[in-house]
Amino acid sequence: MQKQIRIKQVETLSDDWYVLKKTTFEYQRRDGSWQTVSRETYDRGNGATILLYNTLKQTVILTRQFRFPAYVNQHSGLLIETCAGLLDQDDPVTSIQREAAEETGYHIQQPRKVFEAFMSPGSVTERLYFFIAEYQDTHKVNDGGGLPSDGEDIEVLEIPFNQALDMMTSGEIADGKTIMLLQHLALSGLMLTAEPA
Repeated sequence: MQKQIRIKQVETLSDDWYVLKKTTFEYQRRDGSWQTVSRETYDRGNGATILLYNTLKQTVILTRQFRFPAYVNQHSGLLIETCAGLLDQDDPVTSIQREAAEETGYHIQQPRKVFEAFMSPGSVTERLYFFIAEYQDTHKVNDGGGLPSDGEDIEVLEIPFNQALDMMTSGEIADGKTIMLLQHLALSGLMLTAEPA
């Protein structure tokens, strides 16, 4: 059943890096009564992420970079992640191909979308598109590392798939999108089609 929403007031709290708004609205509850609620929403646009895998070598390509929000929440700030980025007015496929080349150095021709999800719907508007793609060594077109002009300093990691799964259990991989894609790949059976090299 579609909920009834009546927007009462929208206030922009910040429009520096992305847009933070405070919205006061009336929300119709399940019993039919109306309740006034205020919520802050952070709009940074939509994004895409991709897990590159190689069935012959039984490896995945991940990245490691410094994330300040993780740092201020009692973490080293260095997160191991799948390649990801904002759409920046592009469609999800075009965006993730661009991001893969910039961050990992691999040119991916046919990424396969596996699902999409809201990662933090209590406060962030972002919808994230999830992709996987098989990579070969011949797909490497540059060293990756991201764009220094965007403040990126990205280390590219080629990791045995089973080791990456163990790193989730140990907490060494603590990024949500990365865990979701590694689990998807594990459940897909794609990494069972070849013996490790």
